[in-house]
Amino acid sequence: MAALVTPGLALAQATSSGGGDAALLEMRSAYSRGNSFQLANLLPTVRGHALEPLANYWSIRSRLDIATPVDIRAALDRMAGTYWEDRLRNDWLLQLGKARDWANFDAELPRFRMNDDRQVRCYALMRDVMTGRATGEAVAPMVQANWHAQREAEDGCATAAKFLLDAGQLKPQVVWQRARLAMDANRARVATQAVAMLDPDLSATVDSIASDPAKYLDEKLTAIRPRTKELVTLAIIRLAANDPTAAALEMDRTRWKAQLTKEERSWTWGVIGKRSAQKLQAEALGYFANGEDRHMHDEHLAWKARAGMRAGSWSAVHDAVAAMSEAQQSDPAWVYWEARAVQALKLPDPVAASAKARELFESIASTRDFYEQLAMEELGRPITVPAAPAPLTAEEVAAAQNNPGLRRALIAIRLGLRSEGVREWNYTVGLHTPGGMGERELLAASALACQHELWDRCINTSLRTPESMDHAQRFPTPHRAQVVSRATEIGLDPAYVYGLIRQESRFITDARSGVGASGLMQVMPATARWTANKIGLTNFKPAQITERDTNIQIGTAYLKFALDDFQGSLPLAAAAYNAGPGRSRQWRNGPVLPGEVWTENIPFEETRDYVKRVLANTTNYAAQITGQPQSLRARLGTVGPRPVNAPTVNPDLP
Repeated sequence: MAALVTPGLALAQATSSGGGDAALLEMRSAYSRGNSFQLANLLPTVRGHALEPLANYWSIRSRLDIATPVDIRAALDRMAGTYWEDRLRNDWLLQLGKARDWANFDAELPRFRMNDDRQVRCYALMRDVMTGRATGEAVAPMVQANWHAQREAEDGCATAAKFLLDAGQLKPQVVWQRARLAMDANRARVATQAVAMLDPDLSATVDSIASDPAKYLDEKLTAIRPRTKELVTLAIIRLAANDPTAAALEMDRTRWKAQLTKEERSWTWGVIGKRSAQKLQAEALGYFANGEDRHMHDEHLAWKARAGMRAGSWSAVHDAVAAMSEAQQSDPAWVYWEARAVQALKLPDPVAASAKARELFESIASTRDFYEQLAMEELGRPITVPAAPAPLTAEEVAAAQNNPGLRRALIAIRLGLRSEGVREWNYTVGLHTPGGMGERELLAASALACQHELWDRCINTSLRTPESMDHAQRFPTPHRAQVVSRATEIGLDPAYVYGLIRQESRFITDARSGVGASGLMQVMPATARWTANKIGLTNFKPAQITERDTNIQIGTAYLKFALDDFQGSLPLAAAAYNAGPGRSRQWRNGPVLPGEVWTENIPFEETRDYVKRVLANTTNYAAQITGQPQSLRARLGTVGPRPVNAPTVNPDLP
């Protein structure tokens, strides 16, 4: 690889005086307080600073609602070509769309490089219909897709949906589907916003359903009107969140069987089945069987497949995957499970099934991630370190070092403006140019991040390369002496520790989560105190948890306690580390399952994804550290109830 410059040199050359740095940090503080007057006064002091575009953004953004188009465009010109120019344009487009200022909206939309905001897309689609550039029938499916994908009750897509609904170009059923998705996701405000489009007087009813669905259902008369049917559906969906058994009993009532449509019944049974499967109940498959797959949502079908795996019903897995959308079917997880179902069912005959399964495994097999690795093992290929891409040339290295966006990102992170720097970095590698950087550019950008020990940007940027896999970039081993020494000392596999740290913090030593976890191994304060006491770490202070060596000492100790408590099961210990040992103990109850089936059935999406990634990371790190072929399946093992004779090592494990 061509040599990179000394890490601090590029930053020192690109930034300005320390006084400019200090003024910039003052501006960030002023921006957080909404002090536009102080921002305006400080702005001249950062002229010429590499992060002047960021300062300009803070200044104009703080008064965007009162600034004139002339002022805003002048600010955009001062930030030309930067992330902050496009960030401001995004903010302004949202404001223009809400105000229905289509003249300025039309002028700015073609210049919006990121083009990744659903609200902006919906405003643009509504404008196209209003100005005769497109028909409502043509844009309705796009508005529906963007609206249903939004998590919050935002203005853009809701306004476009209401416009098309009033024009008769969006069906009321689409609105009810939005409300169902929201109620199932415990977002009552979103459901209320949707239903109010059809009848504002129903808002209070939706709120009452969200707070007490059983009471609403008890008060309904036998004869129900069309809109009441949909409200009943919402109530049963809400009831299922906490009590799928009660929801199933409600669905079995004669009045709902007779008056709900096949689509309404199937969708609701899909929710009940999903909630039952998330509680790991044996009844889940029976609930799914009451509806038709073609009327169920992708998430319902995913949980039907998981319930089928858990019950050993490969026909249920096969049918669920077959009914999924094309986009979900192409996910490596469902490619893998379709192949497993085809193998088990021997469809249409053993020879054809074997060929079909092999074709599916081949389509995803790689060292990249969990199911890709399992597919490799199904094909008889162990996990090894892939060949490195061709070394970077001096020209490729220089292009990364001199890239203005990457330089600004590095400077921002050096100044402690990590979130701003990360956003600039992500924009530069992925959005500034349509389609993002090319493969070699990404490898060079990743190498630059590695050189500056920005391991999160190093890893994430390298992961964007679709073909070339630079294993050293994707699986770096910072703090190697400390990690390997400590892991070996207490009997942990260093690869497992690295696999966990990579997922927890991306090697950011001062990382802090929204719930208070800190440091490389993201240890919670209470867990840190318990573990420090357990290992005899005297005079431990909470502030020490962000110190590298202390964090590694405490984090590895807790991981070892968890591993011992779960009889050496890597999936169970990883789940306990993420979601707590109590949940891991609960989730292991039931049948003895292959580790991949148990992992896929973890009820929490975050923990399910976490365990998969930690185990896939571990396998890749082991291949790298040992230089020997590895097996993910061997690490997964089987998972089932605690053996009768197994001692409880740490019953008070937090």
